[in-house]
Amino acid sequence: MMNEKMVKAINKQLNFELESAHVYLAMQNYFASLSLEGFEKWFNVQYKEEVEHAEKFMGYLNDRGQRVEITGFESPQNEFKSVLEVLETSLNHEKEVTRRINELMTLAIELNDYASISFLQWYVDEQVEEEANFSALIDKVKMMDGKGLFMLDHQLGKREE
Repeated sequence: MMNEKMVKAINKQLNFELESAHVYLAMQNYFASLSLEGFEKWFNVQYKEEVEHAEKFMGYLNDRGQRVEITGFESPQNEFKSVLEVLETSLNHEKEVTRRINELMTLAIELNDYASISFLQWYVDEQVEEEANFSALIDKVKMMDGKGLFMLDHQLGKREE
């Protein structure tokens, strides 16, 4: 039986993952409005990954015989001033996800919940990758100084789902 505190914390996180999906869906459609199809596709993949992350949490709770609780959330930001603003907002969002995952891991350790520790390790590793991806994109956009966005857009369009 899982500790109720852990169940609540995981439910909270899975709902934040769904919120994250909507954040990236809004960003995807911002890029669609700019005809940046590569960025649009890249953020669509990001959207789908966040849904998968939430589903993975749901599956874990279900496997442990716990109840999944879906909640609502605020509307995501839909308007941005630039590609760089979208990427910086994304990186900050991923840093918040990392903070929350780390809190979950700390709780699992405090509760000696070894199954949750094992399960959460994947998310810890995933967040390193997520932050690195956005940091690299930010660096590339800054290096371009407004030039070469079309080429980067083309490159991002090759992201595999």
